[in-house]
Amino acid sequence: MKRTEATASCLVASLLFWASAINGLLSPKGVNYEVQALMGIKASLQDPHGVLENWDGDSVDPCSWTMVTCSPDSLVIGLGTPSQNLSGTLSSSIGNLTNLQIVLLQNNNITGPIPPELERLSKLQTLDLSSNFFTGKIPSSLGHLRSLQYLRLNNNSLSGVIPMSVANMTQLVFLDVSYNNISGPLPRLPSKTFNIVGNPLICATGSEVGCHGSTLMPMSMNLNSTQTGLPAVRLKSHKMALTFGLSLACLCLIVLVFGLFIWWRRRSNRPTFFDVKDGQHEEISLGNLRRLKDGNASRGDIQFQTEVEMISLAVHRHLLRLYGFCNTPTERILVYPYMSNGSVASRLKGKPVLDWGTRKRIAIGASRGLLYLHEQCDPKIIHRDVKAANILLDDYCEAVVGDFGLAKLLDHQDSHVTTAVRGTVGHIAPEYLSTGQSSEKTDVFGFGILLLELITGQKALEFGKTANQKGGILEWVKKIHQEKKLEVLVDKDLKANYDRVELEEMVQVALLCTQYQPGHRPKMSEVVRMLEGEGLAVRWEASQRVDSTKCKPHDFSSSDRYSDLTDDSSLLVQAMELSGPR
Repeated sequence: MKRTEATASCLVASLLFWASAINGLLSPKGVNYEVQALMGIKASLQDPHGVLENWDGDSVDPCSWTMVTCSPDSLVIGLGTPSQNLSGTLSSSIGNLTNLQIVLLQNNNITGPIPPELERLSKLQTLDLSSNFFTGKIPSSLGHLRSLQYLRLNNNSLSGVIPMSVANMTQLVFLDVSYNNISGPLPRLPSKTFNIVGNPLICATGSEVGCHGSTLMPMSMNLNSTQTGLPAVRLKSHKMALTFGLSLACLCLIVLVFGLFIWWRRRSNRPTFFDVKDGQHEEISLGNLRRLKDGNASRGDIQFQTEVEMISLAVHRHLLRLYGFCNTPTERILVYPYMSNGSVASRLKGKPVLDWGTRKRIAIGASRGLLYLHEQCDPKIIHRDVKAANILLDDYCEAVVGDFGLAKLLDHQDSHVTTAVRGTVGHIAPEYLSTGQSSEKTDVFGFGILLLELITGQKALEFGKTANQKGGILEWVKKIHQEKKLEVLVDKDLKANYDRVELEEMVQVALLCTQYQPGHRPKMSEVVRMLEGEGLAVRWEASQRVDSTKCKPHDFSSSDRYSDLTDDSSLLVQAMELSGPR
């Protein structure tokens, strides 16, 4: 029993330590400072090949970005974009990535000065800015990088003298400042290997004494001097210190490996999770968490595993982040951050009323989350149950897409996946219901219905009943739009407090997203741009031209076929609620 309590205490302590470490990187509004710094670097660079395209300012974790390396604690420790034809300047915000250990920006076209803010990178071990077009002096602040071991600034247009502070870089083993416009005098170069050839003012031909070598150079040495070594006594003491240090390091390594082996043996003999020993109830409530419930046990296991896998793959500001999970024979728990404002569905029914600006911001946030799933994840993820109940709201009413229990992975070269029909009545795309084929356009359809829920303040089935519509709700909305009577759609609780221009734009986006043919619906990237005010007029005009060429019998048939999805008499597909607002 004591061993169990001790293990549980250690687990809780480690989780608290991990959470505090992550929170240390976040601003009060949940913005990751490392994300801000990387976006500052991206903003100052020109990226002709799009290698930084998936750097997203809305992300809370940059560890999935290209050219970025993270530690096991999700801290950015490496930035490497060599030979990518980048141009522009190197932003001073690189100094905010204080956990960096390696920076590789060689063989690009970066110009401007070397940022003195690099001095903040106290853990930096390798800095390679060679073969660019950096100008100005070598910052004296680089001398504060006491952990730096490799420094390459060759093949640039640097001028001035090598700062005397370089002598303070005691860990430096390699220095290359060749082929610049460096002038003398030179400080004592602490590196074992150095190269300063190709600087016309001191080493024009490279045949001069002291232009390169593998021995230590004296302080402020004259290049014409033949004094290139240290006294034998100092060299001998240096070798003895090196030998002692290596021996001590080997001993520490052996102890560490042995300790890890003992820890692993003990850990493997203990259960990872502890059973609650409660099999009498189908559902156990633990605060804001709910035990997964499904009539079919095997299906419940599959849904649980799916949600864990999907959420662990997708990390974005507008996607629900998984903190942890527990899976035992009698209990399955997903651990999420607490969403204080619940779901959009609950807030639309609650008080105070969600104002129009907040509803517009929710629409944009949810669309960005779905855009990340469809176009920035590899493989892409289809949510398959987009609705107001699955869009959660944080402390600031920012939209967070949740509930991935019905999600499916899809390779980018595949157009769709065929499965048994799952989802929520009123949100299911017609092609999914009739053929079982779902794609990202299935989510686009659900998002269009979500927009109508935000506008009306009601569920999809409810606002059809309000208008006394047995079927063809979307055709009714389209008719309302054509008759310029959009105020009929607006949530009565908003009264007159909404933007009429934005209302018409949102209705148009909803109608574009819910077109019967999936090929006519926009991609989520287009939806985001249209909600932000870009390209909607052109897309809407094009859709109207397509509509005008359709024959009326076809229109009525498609409307009739969809009416089944929004009629209470057609509840052939049971809505699957994997979990409620968390």
